[in-house]
This record gives sequence, structure tokens and C-alpha cells, in this order.
Amino acid sequence: MPVSPATLSDVPELVNLVNSAYRGESSKQGWTTEANLIDGQRIDIENLTIQLNDPQATILKNTDEDGKITGCVYLQKRGNKMYLGMLTVSPSLQAKGLGRRLIAAAEEYTLKAGINTITMTVITSRHELLNWYERRGYQKTGEIIPLVIPQQFGILKQPLDMFILEKNV
Repeated sequence: MPVSPATLSDVPELVNLVNSAYRGESSKQGWTTEANLIDGQRIDIENLTIQLNDPQATILKNTDEDGKITGCVYLQKRGNKMYLGMLTVSPSLQAKGLGRRLIAAAEEYTLKAGINTITMTVITSRHELLNWYERRGYQKTGEIIPLVIPQQFGILKQPLDMFILEKNV
């Protein structure tokens, strides 16, 4: 199935997918888990709805042949750059090319929006994830910022910093 924009009716399924891929026991099936670094949920229905209602943002989703959402990526225009976040692949489907497919769709969406640069943040201790993005052309800008999140989106188990990465598409 093609990657397409998510709609408000997708929000409950997206929330379940994102939380299952980033936090809790189910996330440990995949390699993108943050469960060893952050407790609690990654997103909730209210805030994902706010993100989808933002005219500067979209969430691209991938669905399987049964219509189940198997992956997503959040994109938000920020000035002359596109911010990419919440790249999510179902833990049972990770390492099968879906993440690369979502990144390619995000880059295509960015170019169609008239933007040439994608920016993102990655936790500095997530070496395997950093390497994955670097293999796709994303580079550290040299800027490091602290990870600060509201308690409703997780509880840090330790102080964490994030690299800012960019790619010209």
C-alpha cells in the first residue's frame, strides 16, 4: 500500500502504534525502543489530534493490505526547514525496509512543499539509530540540546541530550 497522509480518524490507531514502538514491553521487540531510557507513554490522543490539526504539519502513514497502519512519520514546516519526528515502524516489522520507505516518502513530501532541508533530533546515546540516519545522508549539525519532555510524554530515567541532524534533499 502507498504511504498517505493520516486523518483524524487514524489518531487512536496511530497512538497505539507509536506507543508500542517507543515505550513499554512491546517496544522491546524492535530495535528503536526508548523503554530503557524513558518510562511512560510517547503520545496521547489529545496531543496527536493537536499535531494533525496544525496546518504546518502532517503525519504520513503506511498501511498493510488489510488497512492496518504499520508505520508513520511526523513532518512539520518550521521556517525554511521541515522537521521530521516520530518515525515509527511496528516493532514486529522493523528491519524490513519500512523505515527507509517512510523516510523516502518524507523527503518527497518535503520537496513537494518547496523545502530543501529536513531537520530532526536523535538522543545522543542512540548510536544504532544515529548510524541508521547517517547512512541515509543525515548529518550532525554540531548542535546538542537537552531532551526536555512534559511528564505526559514520558519520564526520563536519566538526563538525556539530543543531536540535531539535517539533510539537504
